[in-house]
Amino acid sequence: MRAVALIDGEHYPPVVRDALRALPYEWVGAILVGGSEKLRDGADWGVPLREDFGDAEIVVDLSDEPVLGPAARMRWAARALVAGLAYVGSDFRFDPPRFEPFELPSIAVIGTGKRVGKTAISIHLARLLARDRSVVVVAMGRGGPPEPELVLEPPTVAELVRLASAGRHAASDHLEVAALAGVPTVGCRRAGGGLAGAVFLSNVPAGARLAARLEPDVVVFDGSGAAIPPIAVDRRVLVTGPGHDLEAYLNPYRRLVSDLVVSVGCDVEGAIRADLRLAPLGALCGRVAVFTAGATDVSSLDAEIVHVSPRLADRAALREELAQVEADTYLVELKAAAIDVVADHALAHGCEVVLARNEVIAPGLDEALLELAPAEAAA
Repeated sequence: MRAVALIDGEHYPPVVRDALRALPYEWVGAILVGGSEKLRDGADWGVPLREDFGDAEIVVDLSDEPVLGPAARMRWAARALVAGLAYVGSDFRFDPPRFEPFELPSIAVIGTGKRVGKTAISIHLARLLARDRSVVVVAMGRGGPPEPELVLEPPTVAELVRLASAGRHAASDHLEVAALAGVPTVGCRRAGGGLAGAVFLSNVPAGARLAARLEPDVVVFDGSGAAIPPIAVDRRVLVTGPGHDLEAYLNPYRRLVSDLVVSVGCDVEGAIRADLRLAPLGALCGRVAVFTAGATDVSSLDAEIVHVSPRLADRAALREELAQVEADTYLVELKAAAIDVVADHALAHGCEVVLARNEVIAPGLDEALLELAPAEAAA
């Protein structure tokens, strides 16, 4: 296998030469990553020095502290993975995620983790493109269906409650997208998530084929947490939020494979800032109780707010709260226990349930997103 080595000047050249001879690779050269202040002129490494990976098939890291610490190694790993190369060291190995070919114009929205606003950006993108294009969203989640599920019409609250009663995860990502974006959506599942976003198992490729049969102008792939849809898309949008470091671990890989970075609720260098505002899909009548999956500003709501809960992910706490709430309308984000706990309780007590989407407020974002739209979908 053709390999390029990462070497440093902290290792004496004879040591490096012996290591290169001992390892089972065909060396195309070596990249000197630092430590050169200790080197004598004319140091002989036994292979030519180069500035890039060349035609290597693998990157072998023969460096060490203090020249390459963990953070620096992750940056080199990111560069290797973007180039489609494995990155190995004496006790580690990273392989590049594999992406299946896809024949239609496509954009993926990926994130640096859970609860960063990724699905809100996916919904915003789908609604934006659907103004003059036919759009299908393929959404993958940890609670998705065993077989790809096509949802052609936005599900109602009553339909979602029936799904929950049948044992389904009625707040699954694809149901949220279908309800709030109003475009055909294919629901998929995934298990596991690697440091670079690869998944162990998913039915997303089958979901992509189902989406393609609808012959849309563009397909939007909605990622799951920090996992990346395993599809070779035309463009990617990376979404991050407060407390997520784009330089940590293999987030540099996510940034390198993305065409646009959106930071929700925070400022990040090189990113477009977006803020989210809760927007009800229906009228808010009487006393209103608001249930979300995280801290939410409700000051923009024109309603009599009597209760605000950010605990949709905590079913036990929700049930305790609901026993104390007196409201006429329940406004809920379509997350976690929104349907099987909150909506079920509200309807059982004769109250109204209104779904809420997160409206994206981000000057310049729409223009940037439209620039990513594949040319085939621009007509």
